[in-house]
Amino acid sequence: MEDTVAASNRSVARSALRLTHPNAAGIDIGSASHYVAVPPDRDDEPVREFASFTGDLLRLADWLAACGVDTVATESTGVYRIPLFELLSTRGFTVLLVNARHVKNVSGRKSDVLDCQWLQQLMSYGLLRGAFRPDEQVCVLRALARQRHSLLRTQSRCVQHMQKALVQMNIQLANVIADVAGASGQAILRAIVTGQRDPLMLAALKNTRVRASDEDIARSLHGNWRDEHLFALRKALDAFDFCGQQLQQCDDEIEAQLDKLHITRVEPERGKKRSKARNAPKFDLRTRLFQMCGVDLTRIDGVDVTTALVVVSEAGTDMSKFPSDKHFASWMGLCPGTKITGGKVMSGKTRPTANRAAQALRLAAAALRTSQSALGAYYRRLCARMDKAKAITAAAHKLARLIYNLLSKGQEYTDQGQAYYEERYRQRVLHNLQRKAQRLGMALIPVTPDSATA
Repeated sequence: MEDTVAASNRSVARSALRLTHPNAAGIDIGSASHYVAVPPDRDDEPVREFASFTGDLLRLADWLAACGVDTVATESTGVYRIPLFELLSTRGFTVLLVNARHVKNVSGRKSDVLDCQWLQQLMSYGLLRGAFRPDEQVCVLRALARQRHSLLRTQSRCVQHMQKALVQMNIQLANVIADVAGASGQAILRAIVTGQRDPLMLAALKNTRVRASDEDIARSLHGNWRDEHLFALRKALDAFDFCGQQLQQCDDEIEAQLDKLHITRVEPERGKKRSKARNAPKFDLRTRLFQMCGVDLTRIDGVDVTTALVVVSEAGTDMSKFPSDKHFASWMGLCPGTKITGGKVMSGKTRPTANRAAQALRLAAAALRTSQSALGAYYRRLCARMDKAKAITAAAHKLARLIYNLLSKGQEYTDQGQAYYEERYRQRVLHNLQRKAQRLGMALIPVTPDSATA
């Protein structure tokens, strides 16, 4: 008994908390002011409040340097932390963005002063881990890609405003043309706002690829032409054009930033012929991404240039920051959950996440439904075993691990084909059946064509 107690005491002594970051500080971020805590022995007033103005942030950085601080822990609180993060990073501090969920479950009173002190204490003992942040140049690309996505969402709302104005005039153009934002729809709408009202003249503006006849289109273009609805349609078109100009300027900035991040000037080999994504940039994005990554991510089935741009802009190309492909998929929130209690798995649901790269890969996984590739066969087999949402997440998880291996090893992806995947799956099933038969004291006997007909 005494030996057991002594061993337990030694174990407790070994597991005692140790100061791993003695020069750590904690900052509670706010919109108007920030509360900063340093080790108590560094200053007579170890907790101070600084306003969010630039001059006050400079005083904050000077005070941290005077206190001998080299590591700073801040809560990841939206855009309020960005100016302070960038300032402290340029001053040489190691700044960690901490998930607020990891530090909020603390008993006791809740205040800004206690929050920053708790952050400082946890950071000094090495109990906090910083969120992933790509390199500085990749962060610039990420900001541009997110801005482009925001412009696309704004442009889509302009299309909805066009459709609303048409419906109010009882112009049923959307019922005969698939997309009013396409070439035919835009030609007809712009003729309407310039004064053209003849349905047959408007129907003649359709593209030859439109399946609807001129008569059907002309029937859909009979409306009331009220002035207030025409005004709304005209303003929606103006906003649509303005967003298009903004998108072009954003694409120019993205192309220039990708050119700065290149590691090679070699152009990729000719890949599979795919339909061009509608919202893809006008420049050769596939070549730019290849010159940045060194591999062609679009060779993976389901991954187009826009998906590859989102993943690269969010995660970068340096996969050494992730120990393995499993960590990379976990960062995206595509791994099963581990809610286990009493030795029983209570839930394996993936945690909710707003990761943009994960959202893009989920869309890419859903596009594998009709793909005649190994990944397409894998996705369809998942759909047969589980519901569609889980199958999409599992396929997105596989795509994430493929991207990690391509970027970390620099090897091109080669699709083995649907037949290859189906044969491997058949061999796995056959192997499992043989093992099960062997455990039951039986043997599998293959059926020959003669015995089958008999």
